[in-house]
Amino acid sequence: MVVKVFDGKLALSAAAAAHAATTLRRAILDRGHARMVVATGASQLDLLDALTKSENIQWQHVEMFHLDEYVGLPITHPASFRKYLLERLILKTGITQYHLLDGTREPSEVVHRVGELLLSAPVDIAFAGIGENGHLAFNDPPADFQTEQPYLIVNLDGACRRQQVGEGWFADISEVPVQAISMSVRQILRAKEIVSVVPDARKALAVRRCFEGEISPMAPASILRTHPKATIYLDRDSASLLSPSTLVALAAGG
Repeated sequence: MVVKVFDGKLALSAAAAAHAATTLRRAILDRGHARMVVATGASQLDLLDALTKSENIQWQHVEMFHLDEYVGLPITHPASFRKYLLERLILKTGITQYHLLDGTREPSEVVHRVGELLLSAPVDIAFAGIGENGHLAFNDPPADFQTEQPYLIVNLDGACRRQQVGEGWFADISEVPVQAISMSVRQILRAKEIVSVVPDARKALAVRRCFEGEISPMAPASILRTHPKATIYLDRDSASLLSPSTLVALAAGG
């Protein structure tokens, strides 16, 4: 794992998008096809905006999978991740090969169907944010580090649900669903490359817990430290609680 720190959110998002674009182009050149996993949420907005503006990506040869989605939330709701991806990526690029998680259908059926498609071939690149509680996708602490299942039905903890209110997706916590479909931790780690975009001061404590503490299910994103090609993109605010020695070590891939 390597950590890169930038002056602001736009700079880190542009760098992460350039990284992703290079990976997608290389996969298409090598195999004629690229597979990617896409994250959502406030932290990913600038990344996706930059990526959709990248040149020379043959989007018709890109297959996209969805990282997570709320159970029971209709696609018309402003917080729907399917709505988010359609508006901010799919319709902008013309991707035709995409697999969205429909949280209004029977969750076990969705988990099985999309999971089988996901396991059919390797993933070239996965995007993943880090939550204020350290979650990876919707794997809240204590996260399941052992299951081999590609997708899980998970319960959302209070910190995760409060974050969604704080980001403006819901008016109050009573509106936030209590369950979600989430890609599992081990499935995220199966990606050949992982790009994690983590801006803003409100993520600083989670960043410190995940990258200075123990690798633990109580800090789910700490598991990224075990991946040989994970790159974490921070800004000065989100990196503000990391010690100078940690920053030096992580910049060198420590």
